[in-house]
Amino acid sequence: MSLSIADVEKVARLARLAMTEQEIQTAQMQLSNIFGLIAEMQAVDTSGIEPMSHSQDLSQRLRIDTVSETNQREAFQAIAPQTEAGLYLVPQVIE
Repeated sequence: MSLSIADVEKVARLARLAMTEQEIQTAQMQLSNIFGLIAEMQAVDTSGIEPMSHSQDLSQRLRIDTVSETNQREAFQAIAPQTEAGLYLVPQVIE
């Protein structure tokens, strides 16, 4: 897919870019090359390829998800100015 000069001018106008004629022609060639590369990549058959999260076969060492601290909510809320039903009450700041 190649873009016309009018397409590039429209994109530049929408992006609020002031471009000279030389810059528009350069951008048109570069964008056409990018769209050509995208077309080439879409033409590749990837039906048997499994998606992967990383280009290398890496694994993360994960820790066991266990509770390591005790619940201290009552102790923390005892020193709070206002609480209700286990929640902190704060002044309204948005009207």
